[in-house]
Amino acid sequence: MDKRKACVSRKTGETDISMKFCVDGSGKSDISTGIGFFDHMMDAFTRHGLFDMQLKAEGDLNVDGHHTVEDTGIVLGQAIREAVGDKKGIRRYGFFVLPMDEALILCAVDLCGRPYFVMEGEMFNAPMVGDFDTELVREFFYSVSYSAAMNLHFRILSGTNAHHIIEGMFKCFSKALDMATQKEERITDVLSTKGSL
Repeated sequence: MDKRKACVSRKTGETDISMKFCVDGSGKSDISTGIGFFDHMMDAFTRHGLFDMQLKAEGDLNVDGHHTVEDTGIVLGQAIREAVGDKKGIRRYGFFVLPMDEALILCAVDLCGRPYFVMEGEMFNAPMVGDFDTELVREFFYSVSYSAAMNLHFRILSGTNAHHIIEGMFKCFSKALDMATQKEERITDVLSTKGSL
């Protein structure tokens, strides 16, 4: 089977981002965004979803991390959508519940071709984790969901440590996405009554 891959670039007056992404990978990554904690999260996403990713992002970090994180989300969403292609034979839906110490995260994904994002539950009690603004978690996943045209739902079921909650979200998303993108031999076309996604 040919590996499902995508190569996406995005350059604006605020950011310059390039990404190579492989759905059928083994968890290898080479990531540089200029934001240490965000690099750690993208590495966790790649490793736990068993995706492969090369990511280089240069942004206006002299302003803050907003544009870099948001635009990386846009690029990742585009890469997911491109790599998955016509979605024939995939499970389409994925879900996972992931514990990380005191934090418990639920994530559900539908690669339906319609963007929708929901994030509910305990919010972060710290404004920053390292050099990463915790407000950007919502911006990142919103951008991924709309760029990939997926339904993406999070429930933060418990947690007090912002690092644990955020890392749990990235890992949980990766596990749910891995499930949704997997091939299922019983699905011979697209899993939809419409015949396309």
